[in-house]
Amino acid sequence: MTATPRKPLVIIPARGGSKGIPRKNIKPLCGRPLIHYSIDVARAVAPDSRIIVSTDDDEIRAVAESTGLPVNYRRPASLGGDRVGSREVMLDAMDWADREGIEYDCVLLLQPTSPMRTVGDVEGCLNLYTPEMDMVVSVTEAACNPYYDCFETAADGTLHVSKGEGSYTRRQDAPEAWQYNGAVYVINPASIRQMALGEFPRRIPYAMPRSRSVDLDTPLDWIITENIMAHGD
Repeated sequence: MTATPRKPLVIIPARGGSKGIPRKNIKPLCGRPLIHYSIDVARAVAPDSRIIVSTDDDEIRAVAESTGLPVNYRRPASLGGDRVGSREVMLDAMDWADREGIEYDCVLLLQPTSPMRTVGDVEGCLNLYTPEMDMVVSVTEAACNPYYDCFETAADGTLHVSKGEGSYTRRQDAPEAWQYNGAVYVINPASIRQMALGEFPRRIPYAMPRSRSVDLDTPLDWIITENIMAHGD
């Protein structure tokens, strides 16, 4: 069966402030501003009219527009702080799109900090999405498995395995565990208006390999990613 074509409203969040990697959204990565990688992917799955770069920063806006993408939406200054959540940012962009008469049937969140996601990754998530779901989200195998090598501290200070009885002696025998990799979120517009992402009861995973599950947060992340991209096949 062929998947129903989706009409995503693509939101690329790019605030001006960044503590871990200063000015990271426009910092050159392998010769290109970081945000350009997400814009390229966005334009492969949606027309420019349904792509919103959400920024409060004039320089980021100019760098985004240098690709030829119009940046007509302006994120309010009140949503520019590091304590503002993704939901508030998306809701404001959605409200603007609604006022502009832009039609969409899902929200596609592409964070600039995942430059190694591919168009295929995004299309894979869009193909999994149906209106009965709250969200399709990209994941990768968790670095720590709660049934095997993830531990919690008990009241007496001793360690105990997070889930189960600690009976698994081989990681491959334990149930699979996944973690968000930050690359792709396909969200039901009605769901995000009703509740926070963490409250969604119907989340469907799209698995990505660790080799592409990069989420730039620290200078070390940047160095590793730049080397992978510069020397990868």
